[in-house]
Amino acid sequence: MIGNYFKTTVRSLLNNRAYSFLNIAGLAIGIACASLIFLWVQDEFTYNHNFEKRNNLYTIYENQTYEGKKSTFHATPGPMAAALKTEIPGIKNTARIAGKDNLLFSLGEKAIREEGSYTDPEIFSMLKLSFVQGDESNVFRELHSVVINITMARKFFGDANPVGKTLKMNNEQEFTVTGVFNDLPKNSTFQFQWLAPIKNIDHKAPWMNDWSANWAHTYVELEPSADVNAVNQKLLHYIKTKKNKNTTECFLFSMNDWNLHDSFTDGKMDGGRIEYVCLFAAIAFIILIIACINFMNLSTARSEKRAKEVGVRKVMGAGKGKLIGQFIGEAVIMAYIAVFMAIGIVYIAMPFFNNLVQKELAINIMEPGHLIYLIAIGLVTGLLAGSYPAFYLSSFNPITVLKSMKLPSGAGAGFIRQSLVVIQFSVSIILIIGTVIIYQQIQHVKTRDLGYNKNNLIYVSTQGKLIDHFESVYNDLKASGVVEDASLSDSRVLEVGTNTDNYSWDGKDPSKNPLISWENVNAQFIKTMGIKLAAGRGFYANASLDSNNVIINQDLARQMGKQGHIGGIIRNGEKSFQIVGIVKDFLYNDMYAGGGPLLLYNHPTGTSVLSIRFKDQANIQDALSKIGTIITTNNPGYPFEYKFMDDDFDQLFKTETLTGKLAGTFASLAIIISCLGLFGLAAYTAERRIKEIGIRKVLGASVTGLTGLLSKDFLKLVAISCLIAFPVAWWALTNWLQNYQYRVNVNWVVFAAVGVLAMLIALVTVSFQAIKAALSNPVKNLRTE
Repeated sequence: MIGNYFKTTVRSLLNNRAYSFLNIAGLAIGIACASLIFLWVQDEFTYNHNFEKRNNLYTIYENQTYEGKKSTFHATPGPMAAALKTEIPGIKNTARIAGKDNLLFSLGEKAIREEGSYTDPEIFSMLKLSFVQGDESNVFRELHSVVINITMARKFFGDANPVGKTLKMNNEQEFTVTGVFNDLPKNSTFQFQWLAPIKNIDHKAPWMNDWSANWAHTYVELEPSADVNAVNQKLLHYIKTKKNKNTTECFLFSMNDWNLHDSFTDGKMDGGRIEYVCLFAAIAFIILIIACINFMNLSTARSEKRAKEVGVRKVMGAGKGKLIGQFIGEAVIMAYIAVFMAIGIVYIAMPFFNNLVQKELAINIMEPGHLIYLIAIGLVTGLLAGSYPAFYLSSFNPITVLKSMKLPSGAGAGFIRQSLVVIQFSVSIILIIGTVIIYQQIQHVKTRDLGYNKNNLIYVSTQGKLIDHFESVYNDLKASGVVEDASLSDSRVLEVGTNTDNYSWDGKDPSKNPLISWENVNAQFIKTMGIKLAAGRGFYANASLDSNNVIINQDLARQMGKQGHIGGIIRNGEKSFQIVGIVKDFLYNDMYAGGGPLLLYNHPTGTSVLSIRFKDQANIQDALSKIGTIITTNNPGYPFEYKFMDDDFDQLFKTETLTGKLAGTFASLAIIISCLGLFGLAAYTAERRIKEIGIRKVLGASVTGLTGLLSKDFLKLVAISCLIAFPVAWWALTNWLQNYQYRVNVNWVVFAAVGVLAMLIALVTVSFQAIKAALSNPVKNLRTE
């Protein structure tokens, strides 16, 4: 039986080569698109699956209440990890990680920056890193020990065993390599190249051991039998037991949720990346369905060619069930041909797709999961796509079919085919509108007034003695002829990582405790960034003259009320500061919000970022060369490594940009697949109306008139698609935009433009078949009829 199905399938394919190619190609494109998206979805859902204990691993988050609203933070007090392990039942192990550090490691003349973290030794048993050299139980036996991954080991030591050898960190302290671990996969939250004992830094400032200062990320391993809710109950007000009057609330955040559920609103988990993953999983299914619809339309469009076969088979005794089995069997065989073609498309498209999504995805046909997926998708797609044509082709009276040599038309069949086209174009129109609105939203935010100039601006790390030599560096940069200005700060202007609610002023409402960000900068910061002064002055070049002075932004000035003016006093604990300047509000941290209250200190010592602005007319490569020479001359032993501020700015919209690109790519492919179905339906209609066309031509109808006659019905279908798609798109995009405080309005012009575009695409697709039918010889058509 299967052999017969295969023979009839091959015969049908050879007899209708062009349509068979379009049919299989449509399915192949749909399966390939779905496969690429599902690979991406699989990668997202398997985040951190390389960690054996992931079901028992958690990090501690804090909810802090400001102005009646809870804000969620990852940082915790330094002493918390050790205390939790001894004081809360159910906690098996704890460890701290002090954020990420991009430090310079050197061996002889070789110097390379590598990203890693300072951590507690307990992290090794918790994460169970795969060590290829060294014993994880005692790799931190010495204070100046470091473990590195294989990639870093090969950079410095080649294939030699690095254990016992030393690397100099930041050209200061030598660290002994005590272990080498396998590289972590890309879909892992942790991406460190090195780890060193946190005891190297946890004593550097008194506040690091204060229960009110948050700086470390605390990770917890629970006992397998532990009750998570019970532990959370004990954690809730745990800090209050250490620091009286502290209202911070703590909770466990599971490793299984870190990647997909990392968004919090008012202290509660609220969506996150899972929303985008579900969105594109839905798009994958939709594209697959569109491909199946395309298959159905093309199959029924060519049913005329099989009218005689259906009639003869029925007369010879073939039952309806046997015919259904044959046609579904043919559809499944064609689906598997499409699967093989799709695999080829996926392999060809994979490098481009990986570049688009910034991942390293790969399809492995022999992997059980991928093999089952390919088998299942071929079978399901074949059954889904072949079911309607099979029941349609097998349902007719053989006498009627043989008498007319064609399958009878039916209002139901026509309605179904037209409905399928409407569904295809509705989905395609929604995707196109979504792509346009997402693009508009990103551009809307990117082009808003940031309050500073991000262009022609680079920044470097203040490594080594760069701060000590800043005056010399600054003078050399200004004398280079390519630099407009340069400044020091704790962080990039795009972000301010330090904040507190410990500020007060006369007349402050005691019921209000706004979270105020603060930043250490030098005198050149405001001018270098292009920030505008609203009142007062900037800082003095001699920082000591401003030791009791601050500059605030307009937001903080408004919150301070009568004290928010030049000469006003703001206090931090027992220390008072005078306001000498007020800057206009500028955006930082959240580009969709308004910045928030901010305070600047003239305290460049200990800052970590040197920002340098080029002159507008400077040649970038020439400027970078001159700046690099100045930096390395004044700070020998450290390479000149820089980043452009506008590149970092673009990275802030990485998720939205990816969403827009993926939506645009798959909207285009959905349109292509839909047009294949429309093409087939146009061919079917022209075939059904061939006699009518011949009569009209004999009576004097023009080619233009006949083309319009055949095209208008399809344009009506696209118009109906627009009527369905527009309200759905408006509802979906309006809800999506609610996630952003600063957002674009959904403009009717976009809907009108996309509707016109869809009509044009449909017209071009249909016109080919319509013109072909209109140009045919009417005498021949009438005779064959």
